[in-house]
Amino acid sequence: MRAQLPRRAFLKGSAVAGGGLILGFWLPGTRGGSAQAEDGPPQYPPNAFIRIRPDGSVTFLIGKSEMGQGVYTALAMLIAEQLECDWSKVRVESAPVAPVYNHTAYGMQLTGGSTSVWSSWDQLQKVGATARQMLITAAAQKWGVEAASCGAENSFVTHTPSGRRLSYGELAEAAEKLPIPTAVALKDESAFKLIGKPTKRLDSPSKVDGSAVFGLDVRLPGLRTVLIARPPVFGGRPLKVNAARAKAVPGVKDVVQVPTGVAVVATGFWPAKKGRAALEIEWDEGANAALSTAGMLEQYAALAKTPGRKAKAVGDIANLERAKTKVSAEYEVPYLAHATMEPLNCVVDLRASSCEIWTGTQMQTVDRAAAAKTAGLEPEQVQIHTTLLGGGFGRRANPVSDFVVEAVEVAKAVKEPVKVVWTREDDMRGGYYRPMWYDRIEAGLDDSGAPVAWHHRLVGQSILAGTPFEKMMVKDGIDDTSVEGAADTPYAIPNLLVELHSPTVGVPVLWWRSVGHSHTAFVVESFIDELAHAAGHDPLAFRRPLLKDHPRHLGVLERAAAEAGWGSPLRKGRGRGLAVHESFGSFVAQVAEVSFEEGELKVHRVVCAVDCGKIVNPDTIAAQIEGAVTFGLSAALHGEITLERGRVQQSNFHDYPLLRLYEMPKVEVHIMPSREKPGGLGEPGVPPVAPAVANALFAATGKRVRRLPIRPQDLRA
Repeated sequence: MRAQLPRRAFLKGSAVAGGGLILGFWLPGTRGGSAQAEDGPPQYPPNAFIRIRPDGSVTFLIGKSEMGQGVYTALAMLIAEQLECDWSKVRVESAPVAPVYNHTAYGMQLTGGSTSVWSSWDQLQKVGATARQMLITAAAQKWGVEAASCGAENSFVTHTPSGRRLSYGELAEAAEKLPIPTAVALKDESAFKLIGKPTKRLDSPSKVDGSAVFGLDVRLPGLRTVLIARPPVFGGRPLKVNAARAKAVPGVKDVVQVPTGVAVVATGFWPAKKGRAALEIEWDEGANAALSTAGMLEQYAALAKTPGRKAKAVGDIANLERAKTKVSAEYEVPYLAHATMEPLNCVVDLRASSCEIWTGTQMQTVDRAAAAKTAGLEPEQVQIHTTLLGGGFGRRANPVSDFVVEAVEVAKAVKEPVKVVWTREDDMRGGYYRPMWYDRIEAGLDDSGAPVAWHHRLVGQSILAGTPFEKMMVKDGIDDTSVEGAADTPYAIPNLLVELHSPTVGVPVLWWRSVGHSHTAFVVESFIDELAHAAGHDPLAFRRPLLKDHPRHLGVLERAAAEAGWGSPLRKGRGRGLAVHESFGSFVAQVAEVSFEEGELKVHRVVCAVDCGKIVNPDTIAAQIEGAVTFGLSAALHGEITLERGRVQQSNFHDYPLLRLYEMPKVEVHIMPSREKPGGLGEPGVPPVAPAVANALFAATGKRVRRLPIRPQDLRA
């Protein structure tokens, strides 16, 4: 695992190791890793994605990160469908970092934004079809027949007139030597055997039997385990360090200072943990030592009363003053931790002219560049092995590569292979977070109860400010991730003004599952419900005319309502609430059924309708939506990061609880048939959860929920 081979030699060697690889491993160097036909679309070489061995086994190299979302299986299905291979012989490996695996829209290797399927839909089907055509051509040449007289199915090429057939394993060596065709025919969707069909996950068996390799599982000869004492306040630094007691702990090999704190180097996790606890450090807490949640909320509330930067302006907001009925509300949502089940970790083996990294990352290209810069190497000298991720939710897609850069810094100081491990407490208190938000929103209704004007002010930190992505993604001071779901509301409102304040606060923030939609859906869908009741209308009926130009929103809304029995009577103490939201190219509506009795809140049922366009694996869709409901409920009912004296108050699951089994509602998922292009699935199920529950609570109790997490005392007030 510590080979000192040139990069290309390493890749080729790793491909053939362990069993007679025939269809080789080639990484072209043109046009970002794809061969480019003149004046045509990019041509992706199939042998960068597919290995076929003589025994007929097929391995696909997937350039996306598997963090539980099922991407290894979904993307393998896209290739296998067009390759016409035996699915029972398919295996998947993580691809190395190379331009050929770059995101087809973003030009870098990453996994995020619920983009894996739609960005790979055409690319990987074409890869499979190209390999199939090469195998057919190889067989036709062996037989001396026309390729058009041959077909492929279940890892065999058959000559239709004679019935002769050859396995892919027998043909791969000859196919490898053929030129890559510039144009291939894809199977018609009506002939699909895999895509659109329920399919078992390829990664499940290894996770069940324990052979799956996550970042924490990586072992190397001579590996040192490192824990870092980081400042208790963001931006702080150590003034004095007494490491004598730490160095006296058996197993502790060294204590070194790195840019992020003081690193304890040991033979294993427990010596490192005990050694860190024995450190005596005097900290300079810096400028953020006075930060508190209460103080920030006061600042945000004041900003919400003042004009901000215009994110969207339609019509004349002065019509608000002429409305017959005016409704206003303020909403608060807290900082949220990603709380992945596998805390951050990174293994680094740094040499004079090479660097190997093993970690669960969502952003390989950015991490490799950052690691190279830190190590004083070229990116081509850095190799990242992407392990399975025990959850990501955006935390492992950091634009500044914090946990990777930190591990490289440790390796530079220690000069041995190191595994930097974050404890749960480190992860919870060490940043980064979903930003805290304060929203002020008001709207006016006409005589019929229809909204005539809508004014929404958002106050919260920019995720992109200060990152390498700021120049590209922040325009005129507007970070689109701050206002997504608010500035592009689908509701037909003739006069609309959305304004944004992006205060600079010393708390590190980052995208969190569903990013800006995680808070804007709560605000917009809760307020629409408030307007419906102010107008004296049923919340479903109120939305219908406002969504008349958005049939996909309306389609999932009607389906969820019908499946939930909207309008049918419930027993006393229970209520239903609904919400609909589009994010990442998919449309999700949810109806929650809740009760609040004797001071106890219970979510009994959540009915979901999802329109994500063309689908790959319906089992994955159901699992993703069910997981999103669980994730969204954890945040809505419990999630909250608070600060006092600059210190994060939460540290582990005892004070940042996730949803427990007894709290889990029945979740029903209904998938809408669609011919639209594929949308995302990892995130779109999260945004509607909180507003659906909040609106249901109003139906059950008459009390409005305007801040998260939902507090029973707010419902009793």
